[in-house]
Amino acid sequence: MKLYILSLGAGLLVGIIYSLLNVRSPAPPLVALIGLLGILVGEQVIPVGKQLLNGTAFKTACNASDATQHVFGQLPGRQAAEQAAAEDRV
Repeated sequence: MKLYILSLGAGLLVGIIYSLLNVRSPAPPLVALIGLLGILVGEQVIPVGKQLLNGTAFKTACNASDATQHVFGQLPGRQAAEQAAAEDRV
């Protein structure tokens, strides 16, 4: 959660600087977010595609290439769930 708060804070700081300089952001927010999503997914096309060509199932290919982790990052609450699962295994 700390990472998300820091990211939001950095975005707010950049927005304030843009406002003080009297400039607009280079792209409308929705367009910029869709572009970022395209970049993230595009980076995973080749690694996942290689796995698929080797006959691996899609879900397994995504896990093997860490595509899901790369695109979504560490989701809030996921770390706590992983720690609880690790403690259960011990």
